[in-house]
Amino acid sequence: MPQRPYVIDKMISAKAIAARIEDLCGEIKAEFTDTDKLVVVGLLRGSFVFIADLVRELDLPIEVDFLEASSYGDGMESSREVRILKDLRGTIEGRDVLVVEDIVDTGYTMHHVIRLLKGRNPAKLRTIALLDKPTKREVEVKADWTGFEIPDEFVVGYGIDFAQRNRNLPYIGKVRFT
Repeated sequence: MPQRPYVIDKMISAKAIAARIEDLCGEIKAEFTDTDKLVVVGLLRGSFVFIADLVRELDLPIEVDFLEASSYGDGMESSREVRILKDLRGTIEGRDVLVVEDIVDTGYTMHHVIRLLKGRNPAKLRTIALLDKPTKREVEVKADWTGFEIPDEFVVGYGIDFAQRNRNLPYIGKVRFT
């Protein structure tokens, strides 16, 4: 199915993202200062660029794992049905865990993942989202740390896609159909 033509208007620069990650990592280091190893769980696929930059900036002993959850497919609207497409490889029982999400909008994915992971008895479970779209929230959930609050716009870049395109942009941009 061919896509409608669109342009991308830059919203958040690569430089602003890098600066915000540096600030967030200071807060995360303070929260997990006594950990023997922090399990950083990236929610695929949108968080992979964010998680890479985040873990390089964190001066903590880290293990990285991934969980793939989907509520979008190739569309622009959430289906509100969260499916786990790939589960963690390791165990998190008794361990400190940081869940890394690209964007929280309706809240369904974050809520589902938090409930799933809490059931696995981590010592501490915290969440971080690069972007938060609170005006879209349908489920009561809030990340412990947020990079940027954005308006109700469909965004791409920095790992976030539109039908598997535009993940490689170094900034966050708003999709505008032409």
